[in-house]
Amino acid sequence: MRIAILGTRGIPNNYGGSETNAEILSPIFVQMGHDVTVYSPDEHPYRGDEWNGVKIRRITCRESRFGIWATLLYDYLCLRDAIRSEFDVILELGYVPCALFYPLWRRGTLLCTNMDGLEWRRSKWGPILRRFALLTERLAARHSDVLIADNPAIQDYHEEKYGRTSEYISYGARLIEAPDPARLSDFGVEPGGYHLLIARMEPENNIETILDGHLLAASKAPLLLVGKTSTRHAKQLLRRYGRDRGVRFLGGIYDYEVLSSLRCHARLYFHGHSVGGTNPSLLEAMATGAFIAAHDNPFNRAVLEDRALYFSSAADVARLLGGEYSHQRAIWVPANRQRIRERHTWRQAAEQHIAAFERGLAAQRAGVRSSG
Repeated sequence: MRIAILGTRGIPNNYGGSETNAEILSPIFVQMGHDVTVYSPDEHPYRGDEWNGVKIRRITCRESRFGIWATLLYDYLCLRDAIRSEFDVILELGYVPCALFYPLWRRGTLLCTNMDGLEWRRSKWGPILRRFALLTERLAARHSDVLIADNPAIQDYHEEKYGRTSEYISYGARLIEAPDPARLSDFGVEPGGYHLLIARMEPENNIETILDGHLLAASKAPLLLVGKTSTRHAKQLLRRYGRDRGVRFLGGIYDYEVLSSLRCHARLYFHGHSVGGTNPSLLEAMATGAFIAAHDNPFNRAVLEDRALYFSSAADVARLLGGEYSHQRAIWVPANRQRIRERHTWRQAAEQHIAAFERGLAAQRAGVRSSG
């Protein structure tokens, strides 16, 4: 099959979850014998025309200059180019704002949309943008040939709200045996002597709640935060918490070996994501042996079940920071790693995508919609 992957800020990943998805899945598709193209904005730092056998197609949008309007233009130009290029399958990773252009879709190529999380619930957006996100979600649900849900709770949501049966395909994660504690020396910490949070600095990731809980607990172990500090919310967090000696903003880190060591050797790894379905960073934390404290919501519970601590407030965070969990760690950490082996490998995710594409193409030839 000729497969195009849209809806990301390019590969190799230097941004977030959808980019991780594209970065890892696309070379596996190539290994499976498919011709794969990933669309990338012109300002992406990687300048090659190919990466690990994956073709890179650049689209000019000048996001640094035109902001959200460049994002709209980028999505439109990517989809227009993909339609004209006669791909067998177009995989959209996320739907905002590309779904605005779905009504213009010309049948013949299979349009698959990974619906990701509930974008319209993201608190970083005001009421107008939330209504816009809900509109694009509705358009994506109506016009996509195949819907992909990365979390059972998202799958249930599609069924209840839109009457569509989506394909449940989780992300994967790479298991690393015994991440090297020597990697911690660059950060001036020792195994078990710090807490960790890795997230995009946005309100819906509950970073403020975790920080407030850390300060409330007066923990002697520092809290390390990994994530770009260029967003408006990140700058607010820096102004409010950046002077506290127990809080350290490390910026973006994309070396998987380093991240694995940080996750594995943290006393507690906080996962505050609340509206994004299954976040790849959660699976990575499970794979690398992190002891996880997660925000209490259906998405995180669908993945972690009873193999994690949960919090909903700063008081919960403070209570967790004061606890002793050697018994739970000894049981939950290997259980989470086993769950990754059984259900969340990238090879499984790639095979499930290809199977979904094949079912969708067969249904399209038969003149019916494959999902719902």
